[in-house]
Amino acid sequence: MRLKIDRNSYGTVLMIYFFSALAVFLMFFFLDMPLLTWPLTALLLWFCIWQTSFFHVPERQRAGSDKLVSSVCDGKVVICEKAFESEVLNRECFQISVYMNFFDVHANFWPVTGTVTYFKYHPGQHMLAFKPKASLENEHTCTIVTTPDGQEVFFKQIAGGFARRIVGYGKKQTEALAGAQCGIIKFGSRIDIFLPLDAKILVKNGDYVRACETVLAELN
Repeated sequence: MRLKIDRNSYGTVLMIYFFSALAVFLMFFFLDMPLLTWPLTALLLWFCIWQTSFFHVPERQRAGSDKLVSSVCDGKVVICEKAFESEVLNRECFQISVYMNFFDVHANFWPVTGTVTYFKYHPGQHMLAFKPKASLENEHTCTIVTTPDGQEVFFKQIAGGFARRIVGYGKKQTEALAGAQCGIIKFGSRIDIFLPLDAKILVKNGDYVRACETVLAELN
């Protein structure tokens, strides 16, 4: 299986490898302390493996379609309830929020098949992503995908306390394919998805979901 790294993260991963290798070289060259250098080398190796996993784009079975809404990301469902979406839609919807921790893959994927009819990037703060105000005040993107039969699925990529960059690969009139990559959030973060009220919700608070493979809801 080929390991695929997010196309916007090559530089980040190479920089991590370079500085880790440099640190190992300097330790072994200047320090004659095996009890210190070997554990630190193992720690740096673990860090490189973790970061490779963090930025890789996994190959997944695509469960979404123009009717089935699949998860945008890996993580834990922290909100699953009716909510008034005031930023873009200005109407009551069903909100599903998924929180990604440091060890979840942070590549994001289109939740449904359709056309991007709205996209906007918002700079902002970097408070912890699970806080309620993070949805509006943190750095985030807003995207609406409209399915062929006119259903709107709105989702937000929200940066967390340690996230410092959101990358969205969609723009207005982009054709979205459920399960194809739509971006990445670099470090701890959250995805909010807003669905029509008549959608059949298939997850609940506390569920662990996988991008592409977990179906969150079925559109009417």
